[in-house]
Formats: sequence, structure tokens, C-alpha cells
Amino acid sequence: MKRLRCLTAALMIGIAWPIMAVAAPPPLEVLERQLKELQTQIEQLKQDKQEQDRRMREIEMAEKERATKEVKRGEEQERKTSILAEELEAIKRRYLLPETVELKSRYGLGPSASKVYQLPRGLSIGGYGEASGTFYIADNDVPENAKKKDTADMYRFVTYIGYKFTDRIIMNSEIEFEHGTTSSTKSSSGGSVSVEFANLDFLLTDWANIRAGLLLMPMGYLNEIHEPPYYFGNLRPEVERRIIPSTWRELGVGLHGTILPGLTYRTYVTNSLNAKGFTSTDIRGARQNGNRALMEDVAWTGRLDYSPIPGLQVGGSFFWGETGQDQLFETSADPTASKKKKVNPNLTLFEAHAEYEYRGLRLRTLYAQGNISDARTLSIDLKQPISSRIMGGYVEAGYDILPLIFPETEMYLAPFIRYERIDTQADVPSGFTSDETKDIQVINAGFNFKPVPNVVLKFDYRNLWAAEGKVADEINVGLGFNF
Repeated sequence: MKRLRCLTAALMIGIAWPIMAVAAPPPLEVLERQLKELQTQIEQLKQDKQEQDRRMREIEMAEKERATKEVKRGEEQERKTSILAEELEAIKRRYLLPETVELKSRYGLGPSASKVYQLPRGLSIGGYGEASGTFYIADNDVPENAKKKDTADMYRFVTYIGYKFTDRIIMNSEIEFEHGTTSSTKSSSGGSVSVEFANLDFLLTDWANIRAGLLLMPMGYLNEIHEPPYYFGNLRPEVERRIIPSTWRELGVGLHGTILPGLTYRTYVTNSLNAKGFTSTDIRGARQNGNRALMEDVAWTGRLDYSPIPGLQVGGSFFWGETGQDQLFETSADPTASKKKKVNPNLTLFEAHAEYEYRGLRLRTLYAQGNISDARTLSIDLKQPISSRIMGGYVEAGYDILPLIFPETEMYLAPFIRYERIDTQADVPSGFTSDETKDIQVINAGFNFKPVPNVVLKFDYRNLWAAEGKVADEINVGLGFNF
């Protein structure tokens, strides 16, 4: 039993000894070595962390720098785009025609002539043109030497040039080329190049603006607004050619504006006409047209227009001026006893007009009359009967029928008819015989077709007859445009 106890104790000691040997603490140097290794690893981790932080900072800085560059690049691109847009707008204002400008009559001028008033600044270019063919018929009773030949003519090509210096100072002008060329041909004498008007407008207020230069006289309908799409027929009414000598312009200065809503006026002081240009047919030759005009006599012209309701306009105009221009006139009817002296015939010219437009309908009427003093002296000096009274008038009607057939159409087809009467020998002085061939009536009928608002094709028939003599009728075919 004792041996068994001894054996058991020995066995237990044998088992426990290796365990005790393993569990014994390591030597101090081993611990120090392990601690150093741990410290080294910690330092390496710190360095790795610092390197990682440095790289992250570099990445963040690079991203910020790239983003800043992108922002700056975008800002620079936007700045350059803005500069280019401003430069392009400046070029448009100076040299180009904005496509959005609406053609609308302003300050008494035609729609194309009014473009410059609608620009913010700079140059404006517009114009119009017209060409036609005239074919004479029913002239078998006309003497052979009085018969007219059929013709085709590039009647007019006109350029409007305007410049808007500021919102209040504007230059506007019209340069007209007539009959295709200034050179003569075997068929005809040469055409002409003329300044139809050239003036400065100083826009002050709605009711008072100054206009100075070569001015269109504010009389009738067509002297100021004569672009082909805006009147019926290929030829202008005879009343607005012979009684009102369109196109009529003189040098001067005046005012224009709107007095009340719908009530406008124009009034000018200009050089007067030259009586040496009066004829038994008309007063067109008395115009001076800004060509070294005599200004010994001046004239006054005034006009009022009133539109009480949309579509209706009524108005009138007045011209008065002495026309002798300090010249000598023959006063003796006896060719063997010449007696020249200075006389000063005055011309009083007035007209009244009315127009009504409603949907496709247009009605228009005008009456004009001129009274000339010293008609006897003028008749003696000019060796033809000069009437102391010239007069004429017309009424016309037209209707755009296309909307009745095609309600959505933007095209325009208007049959029209016009009747007019002109007499430039209504009251000749005693001792002279009235020229009854100058007492004329005209019926003009035809149509205007506009495929677009600013292009017109025209056809009309003119039936003319005089109080004495035969006048050939006409068929006129033509085209016109404005821009």
C-alpha cells in the first residue's frame, strides 16, 4: 500500500513537471526583444498612416485644384462667349439687318423706310423695286404720230439707308434708280439716279420732333408711302402725279408728332416751287428736288391725320408759297413789245383724304386742288395756257377675297377698281384757249396678288378718255417688292 502511494506520487510529479516547465515565465531579454518588435511595428503603422494621410491630402488638393481649374475654365469660356455675343450683336447693329424687325409705317414714312426707327443702334438698309409692261390698245382712232409703243420698264429700284446714332438722333435717306440705266438707248433717253429724301430726325417728345434736310412733302397718300405692295395698280393715280406732283421733295426743316391719341401732324418750311416749271399738263416741272434750289421764296406745308377708330383715317394737307423766285417774266402778250418784270405767282395747294380698312376691305378717296395766281402772266411767259385752278380726285375700292376661299391662307388676292378725274385746265385766263385734252377721266380695274406680304404681282386695265381727243387704253402687268 505504501508502495502504491509512492508510485502514485511519482507519477503525478512526472505529469506536472513538463506543465510547470512550459508555464514558466520567459527570460527578460526575450520580453525586451518582443517589445521592440512591437514598437517597430507600431512605428511602421504610424508611418504608413502618415503616408496614407499625405497621399489623401495630395489627392484632395489635386481634386480641389482640378475643380478650381474647371470652374475657372468654365468662367473663362463663359466670359469669352459673352464677349463674342456682344461683338456679334455690335456687328449686327452696325452692319446687318435684324430679321425680327417688323415692317411698319412710322412718322409718316413707308414701312421699309421706317426700319431705322425700330433698331437699337447702327445701320439700317431697306428698299423696294418695281417693273412693269404697258400694252396700248383701242388706239385705232388716234393719229399715227400720237400712237404709243408697247413698253417694258424697270421703273424703279430704291435703297433706303438709315443710321441710328442714338435713341433720339436718326438719319434716314432714299436713293432711287429709275428706268434701269442712266445711259440712253435706241429706245429711250436715259434714266436717273436721285436722292428722294435725306433728313435728320431729332426725336424729342411724342408731340414735337424736329426733321431737317431734303424732305418728302406731306401731301396725299403716295408722296410719302409709295412702296409697291401698298397701293393698287401698276401706276400711281394720276391725281397724285399731276395735281400732287409725286414724288415731291424740297429742302427745309419742320416738326412732326402726335398731338392726341390718333391725331398726328407734320409741318415744314421749305424752299418753294419755281413757276418757270409750270405747264398746261401739271406742276411737276416746278419741283426743285434739292438740286441747287432757288430759295428766294419759301413755302409752308402742313398736314393733319386723325384715326377716331381702328381702320379709319381722315385728314388733309396744305401747301402755300410764292413761286417767282425773284425771276423776270414776260408780261406783254404782244411779241413785238416785250415787257419783262418780276412777278411772284403764289400756289395754294390743298387736299383732303379718307381711308377705311376692315378685314379684307380697303376704301380710299382723295380730292386735291391747286390755285395759281398771275396765271395770265405765266401763260404769256411760258407760251402755253396755265390754268389758275387745277383739280382732281379719285375713289377706289379693293377686297382681299382669298380668306373667303381659304380661311387659313396668308396670301393676298385683291381685285380693285378706281375712278379718277383730273383737269389741269379748269380755269385758263382770258385770251387763252383751254386744252381740253388735259381734262381726263380714268377707270382702272385689276388685282394685286401677294404670295407673301412684301412681294406683289399686279395686273390692271386702264380705260382713259379726254374731253377732247382720243386716248389709248392700257393693259399693265408688273411686279413689286419691298424689304
